[in-house]
Amino acid sequence: MTIKKKSGKSAPSSSTDLKEFRKTNEAIGLRVSEGRLSLLSRKIFNVMVYHAQRMRAKGENAPIDTEVAKNYYWIPMAELARDAAYDSRDTELFKEQVQELQNIRIFSEDAIQWTSERLVSSVKLVNPRGLKKQGGMLWFGFAFPPEVESMVMAPGSYTKLSVYYQALLRSGASLALYEICRRYATNPSKVTNRADWEWWYGALTGNPVGESIPEYKYFKRDVLKYAISEINMVTDINVELIEHKQGRRVASLQFRVVPAQQESLALPAPPVIDGELVKRMMALGLSQDDACNLLATTEDGKLRATLDLTELRMTNQKAAKLASPAGYFKLALRDGYASNTDIARKNVQKLDERPSVDASIEAIRERYFVERAKDALAMYHELDEAEQDAWLDRFKHSDNAKGLNLARGLATTSARTAFSMWFAEQQWPAPTDSDLLRFAAAAVSGAATRSK
Repeated sequence: MTIKKKSGKSAPSSSTDLKEFRKTNEAIGLRVSEGRLSLLSRKIFNVMVYHAQRMRAKGENAPIDTEVAKNYYWIPMAELARDAAYDSRDTELFKEQVQELQNIRIFSEDAIQWTSERLVSSVKLVNPRGLKKQGGMLWFGFAFPPEVESMVMAPGSYTKLSVYYQALLRSGASLALYEICRRYATNPSKVTNRADWEWWYGALTGNPVGESIPEYKYFKRDVLKYAISEINMVTDINVELIEHKQGRRVASLQFRVVPAQQESLALPAPPVIDGELVKRMMALGLSQDDACNLLATTEDGKLRATLDLTELRMTNQKAAKLASPAGYFKLALRDGYASNTDIARKNVQKLDERPSVDASIEAIRERYFVERAKDALAMYHELDEAEQDAWLDRFKHSDNAKGLNLARGLATTSARTAFSMWFAEQQWPAPTDSDLLRFAAAAVSGAATRSK
């Protein structure tokens, strides 16, 4: 049977896996007066908020016994890396990100006061055994300025956000738009605030107020379409762009927000960001956001082979100097300058690393089974009540149901996921290599269509 490709919505296996935190509405879509918010810095800040709200008190878990350490919130570096979908081995890039957070100045104003503060006041990396020594645990400590501390620990008007869904998003604009739209998901109007498109550009890109901005058509093509597509594909809401025109010119924007209707099934965790590849691309002149986006959307072997080719071209003394290495790299990726032999060689070099080629194939197989399970669940709901009861009774007596609490039938995500996988096995044979190839091709085609 041919499996229909559906939306790639995902959800954790239990509600606790969402890792929800409260983010004050003042900090959602905030305008930066100095510095810049990137994808990683946004994720790291949200993870800091989540863990600070869980601990409630500074100094908890402090890895060193000093008076200063009592003024910081402390979490293991590995835990922060996991929640932010970040490669914890690359501490140098991480240092750059937290310093970027310290460089960000925000302002707020009401009827009686005006305040300007840094987003994060102080950060520390501590390994009790020594930063330069092998072994021991690396800890991350952080502190907020007074105004930000108040917003983090005692938010008045706030929106519940999820560390899980933010980890699935691969661009800073996607995460910023998701936070803003999530705020309106429970609003009766289901429509965000209306603002000039220039305001949305600043809020989504994290660029400081007053910086030169592109024409709207490029903002829509390069930022809005990608962000909307990604949010609709992997999060718990669906977003639709609303354009308001003055004559023929788009003047302001809103977004319609509705909760995703598809029933949730557990999907594999997303891969972490490879800091080394990001730094190599940034050395060519790409922005961090562009580098992360290319990392998320380009096949590993092709990306590495094209990077090698570009770096080799830059050192070629016989050829004319490249005016824009970043532009050459993007053109080389788009037009396939790297040979299939070079790409294959890079993939072979990755065999001893994680994820391997075999792991990639296994990931396709897992995704295939998840999509097939969604079809199976839809088929189950089309059966009459007596047939549903009969299938559910058979499932309860199968090995797949062991350890599950089925007192409420398929009400929980874990029960629904296990049943859907089992029911799909009863309907269709194991997939052949051709089935997996067709599925992977359809997924690539669908992703290309969504990005246009």
